[in-house]
Order: sequence, then structure tokens, then C-alpha cells
Amino acid sequence: MTPQGAQVLAGVAAIFSAVGLYGFFSRMRRDRAVADTPLVRVRSAAQGYVKVVGHAQPASGTPAAAPLSGRPCVWWNFRVDEEQGRDQRGRSNWVNVERATSVEPFALVDDDAQCLVGPVQAEVTPTISNSWYGDSPRPSGAPPVVSVGRGRFRYLEQLLAVDAHLCVVGEFRSQSETGDVSAAIAAKLHEWKQDQKTLLARFDADHDGVLSAAEWDRARAAAAKECEAQNLSSHIARVSVISQPTDGRPFMIAPMTPERLERREKFRAWGYLSFGFACILVCAWALSRALS
Repeated sequence: MTPQGAQVLAGVAAIFSAVGLYGFFSRMRRDRAVADTPLVRVRSAAQGYVKVVGHAQPASGTPAAAPLSGRPCVWWNFRVDEEQGRDQRGRSNWVNVERATSVEPFALVDDDAQCLVGPVQAEVTPTISNSWYGDSPRPSGAPPVVSVGRGRFRYLEQLLAVDAHLCVVGEFRSQSETGDVSAAIAAKLHEWKQDQKTLLARFDADHDGVLSAAEWDRARAAAAKECEAQNLSSHIARVSVISQPTDGRPFMIAPMTPERLERREKFRAWGYLSFGFACILVCAWALSRALS
């Protein structure tokens, strides 16, 4: 190897070693975020960053249909590539012609409660992943059991199956649905106006047969008080959603136990570290060759 070639190799190895070390520290932060977040049940989850487990179910009761295969699922991702010639070595040149990812929320159900999961920007580990070939921009059905030959188009489809057991790490947000309070007050006042005699008896303090501005204010206050009391006594639906954290922490959806998810993140972190150290050794060797 020439000194110039050794210098180039040392520079490339130095860049890749930096990438490996950056990946190691990044993955370790992810691992700590997952490991340090306690596992909670949906019913007792507090607002903020959480880790929960449960079974995936369609939010509307009807599973989504995967765009390429039509298979039922709660989340999908697909891409279609077209072969456009070959390079000098005979390798296929694939160009992407279509791709999309599901954005519809799905339900995560545990033993006694459920919440929604908004998968936008999530790192999703699919339960099903298939790649197959065909001669049209869209396949005619589900992937074959045994792939036979190659076609002009290559399809890749990833799914989260219905009833898959998932571990979800993300930001938990809840809100109570009590309806439009202003509309409820207006409806209450309209109801009272239908019985003018009772309305005047309640709020016409000076008995002149007309409600003044001050008397109308008292009527509105009474209507607001009654609406508030009705809301407190009625069932208030709690809608909870796990979605992408606003502080940059990882948002992961994986069909595995929390312990296995933590081990996966550790394994990837140490893989980056090993790659980084290997590149450092190559860089040192190349520098020694260049200097000699």
C-alpha cells in the first residue's frame, strides 16, 4: 500500500470510528431511557414518559387492510421498487416508485384498561416482514409461501398483527371529554326561555316583567352552575394516547417483552462500540504504514 493510500484509509477509518463511538453513546442513552422507565399499567399510568405492555387491537374495531397484501393488521409500512437496468457488474438497479406508512392510531389493551397509540415517528419493530417480486406496480395478493423467480417490481411489506403482544415506550397524554361547556349553557338558557313564567319567577328580582342585564347575568351564572354540576355527576370519558415524546427521548413499539427490548438496545450499543474500536485499530495500522 502506498503512503497516500494508507493516509486515505486512515482518514476513512477515523470517520467510521467516530460514527461507531457516536452510535455507542446514542444507543446507551436509549438503553438507559428504556431501562430507567418503570413498567406501568395503562390504568395507573401518569402523564409523561412511560413504558407499557399490552395487546394491539384496532381502534375502530375493524382491522386495517395492508395496502399490498390486504392482510388485516393495526399498522403497516410498505415500499415498491422497480428494476431499471443493471450496472457493469450485472447487479440490479432498484428505484423506489412508491412507499407509505400507516398513521392511524391503534389500541393497546392490557388486563383492565386500554389506550391509543399514535405511531407517527415511532421506531416500529414489525411482527411480519415480507419481500417478494412481481410484474405489476401493485401485487395481486399476499406474498407467496415460496418465492419463485424475480419480477420487474420488488415489494416490501411490514405489519403489526392484530392481537400482537407489544411493549410501547413513549409519552403518555390524557384528556377528559366533557363536551362544549358554552354550548351546554346556551342550550340550558334556551330551555328556560320556553317557560317564561318560571324564568321570571326565578330571576326577575324587581318584578317588572322583564329581565334586566344584571338579572340575565344571574340567569347565565345559574345555568353555568347547573351544567357544571351535571358534568361532575355524569361519566367523563378519559382518552389516553401514547405518542412521540416532545423532549427527544425514544418512541419505540416492539413485539417483545421489556427485558428483551432492553437487551436488544444493549446489544446494538456494544455492536457500535466494537465497530468503532475495530476502525480505530485500522486507522492506527494505516497511519503506521503511511509514516513508514
